[in-house]
Amino acid sequence: MTNSETITEGLPLQILWDWLRHQSLLRSPFFPVLFSLTVHLSCCLPYICLDLLCSRLTLVHRFKIRPQSKVTWTMAWGCLRNILRNHVFFIFPLSVVVWYFRPVCSPPLAPEMLSVVKDVLACLLLFDMQYFLWHLVHHKVSWLYNFFHKEHHFYTATFSLTTESTGVWEMLTLSFFTSLNPALLACHPLTEMLFYVTNMYLSVEAHSGYEFPWSLHRLVPFGLYGGTQHHDLHHLKFKVNYAPYFSHWDRLFGTLEGGDTWRKSRNTETLKTS
Repeated sequence: MTNSETITEGLPLQILWDWLRHQSLLRSPFFPVLFSLTVHLSCCLPYICLDLLCSRLTLVHRFKIRPQSKVTWTMAWGCLRNILRNHVFFIFPLSVVVWYFRPVCSPPLAPEMLSVVKDVLACLLLFDMQYFLWHLVHHKVSWLYNFFHKEHHFYTATFSLTTESTGVWEMLTLSFFTSLNPALLACHPLTEMLFYVTNMYLSVEAHSGYEFPWSLHRLVPFGLYGGTQHHDLHHLKFKVNYAPYFSHWDRLFGTLEGGDTWRKSRNTETLKTS
């Protein structure tokens, strides 16, 4: 046994990776689409439960960004149908092609925790830049917006299942960015999976329609992270806050609108319903 194997033996990431790399499903062409769907729906499930309880419990309702908005079964099913269609008819065939030409790599050692944190953060920053530029262009060029991005703006008050309720072009582009960045940075397969989980959770949180005292934008200092308020304003006003997570690109391009605007819009909507 080598020194590195002795050091990593028994560590949580090594235990997790040893279990994962011995699963036959990991090497299956079905794994990417099943993993994607499972992670997405798992991230959505807590917020779906909150949507069901919102009208009954004041404790839940007070954390809702748009108190007057209500998520119906028809809305939820429409988004879910769109998500399933995209995964079955587009993500799955592409994942089979990738699986055929790029065999799954399963190195024996798991990455170090510090390496995972640095690589996941680097992937998030890259994705944030890529999506900001893609998003900005698809709002500025009217035919791109109408043909490729408008579907995602069907609801001005977002909820968790609207996260991946997009057109095919948008879904494929974002999937490409998500797959490209770990490859560019030569990330460990486990790091790639953890990046995908983190990226999906942050995206679902941004679309959830809820803001809590422990929401991430409240924990990250200096207004560096946009969060739920940031993205809710984008769906409300369309021409602001294009970055999915961080605020620096919108700040540089002059498209950042913050909490004051959000609070004014929320107070206006609250008055309308009172």
